[in-house]
This record gives sequence, structure tokens and C-alpha cells, in this order.
Amino acid sequence: MRTAEITRKTGETDIRITLNLDGTGTYQMDTGVGFLNHMLELFARHGRFDLQVTCRGDIWVDDHHSVEDIGIALGQAFDQALGDRKGIRRYGQRLLPMDESLILTAVDLSGRDCLGYGLKIPTEKVGAFDTELVEEFFLGFTRNARCTLHLCQMAGSNSHHIIEGAFKSAARALKEAVEIDPALEGEIPSTKGIL
Repeated sequence: MRTAEITRKTGETDIRITLNLDGTGTYQMDTGVGFLNHMLELFARHGRFDLQVTCRGDIWVDDHHSVEDIGIALGQAFDQALGDRKGIRRYGQRLLPMDESLILTAVDLSGRDCLGYGLKIPTEKVGAFDTELVEEFFLGFTRNARCTLHLCQMAGSNSHHIIEGAFKSAARALKEAVEIDPALEGEIPSTKGIL
């Protein structure tokens, strides 16, 4: 089983994440940030990842540290669970409609971090959640998962729908990319020989 357990403790956050890439989409979220809980629940269900996240953060300041550090820790969990990345499909993509929004995600588990962030979220907040933190989350994730991730907004006017579409689309693209390809028989999917 491709699993990971990450503990990250700083002066701002105390995070514990468990991840099973080959799960059924079960989840338990306690991040202290309600909207992020909801997005991570969607992420786990749509990626079929078993995921538990707990975070005690300095949310009396704001949600920034918790959201960014959870992205970092989740990226570390993916990197750890993927191991040497032998036999994975490596690439994944998903064009996903969420009501009026349409989000395209493409991912390459290349071992190199790059975020192409193309979301145009029209409001500064969804409820109490600062929408600029979506980019911070995905930056933390891509840097630590060592992947290239492009999020492209093709349509959308509702901030909640755009963000939700991004998390669902990213989950489904990642689900495809982490899958074991039987045709590869444990090979590294790269001419370099490593990812």
C-alpha cells in the first residue's frame, strides 16, 4: 500500500496528515478552517484518497499559516507515498464542470515543482475564507509533492464554484497520475531513469 504519515510542527501550526493513495475516498478533516475542511473532503472523495488531516494553527491571526502549511504537508505526504514513483502513469488531466464554472487541471508527477495558477476568483472572500489562500495552498502542495500542476479556469463567475471545481479537478487529475500502469511493470516513466 502506498501510504504516508506526515507530522509538521512550527511556531504557527501543528499538523498531522495520513494518506493512502489507493483508498476509497474516506476522510476526516479538522483543520480549524471550515471552508478548507470542505475542499479537502471533496479532494479525498474525488481522488479516492483516504485522507485524515488535523491542524492546530494560529487562526486567531488569520487562516494563512494553516492553509499554506496544510498544502505543504499534503504535498510531502504525496511525495512520501509515491516513493520512487515506479510504474505510475505520471500524467493526469481533468476538465471538470462545476455549475457555471469549468476548470481544467493537468498534472505531471515529474519530480520538478511548478504551479501554473490560472484561477480568476472574483471575490476576496468565500464566507470567512480569504480566496487568495487557494494559490498559497496549491503552491505549498506542488513544491512539496514535486509535481507540475496547472489549474486553468475556462469559465466561472461564482467564487465558491471556481474553488470547488479546482479542488475536484485537481483530485481527479492526481488520481489518474498516481495510478499504477500495468504496462510499465515497475519502470520509471522517464528517459532520465528517475523522477
